[in-house]
Amino acid sequence: MSHVVKVALLGLGEVGETFAEHFLEKIQEDHVKVEIVAVAHHNLESPVALGFIQNGVPVFKDAMEVVTMGAKVDIIFDLTGDPELRKKLRIALQETHNQHTVIAPEVVAHLLWNFFGEGELPHSEKTGY
Repeated sequence: MSHVVKVALLGLGEVGETFAEHFLEKIQEDHVKVEIVAVAHHNLESPVALGFIQNGVPVFKDAMEVVTMGAKVDIIFDLTGDPELRKKLRIALQETHNQHTVIAPEVVAHLLWNFFGEGELPHSEKTGY
């Protein structure tokens, strides 16, 4: 695959932080053609958010700002566990006529995690789409 898949990660809580760290490690170590192009987290001072900022990745306090990036994002990983946010994201993508970007809920992160072979990913009770 020569196409670089551009992803945004929303939520750097217990699930999101663990996923982000291991996902980034896989990208760097295995030279996977995936780029993290944006991150959103309510705490811009968290160590993981600061790490992304230091590496030039846009970090948004409001997850909805990721929608403004349009087709520059292929996949939005919603790791917030907030079904209302997911609903708002879907509506915003429709309103901006973005038929390119897809939203992957936490259950997709868990699916990928199984391929990582990194033990257990912390689990949120709110993984539905």
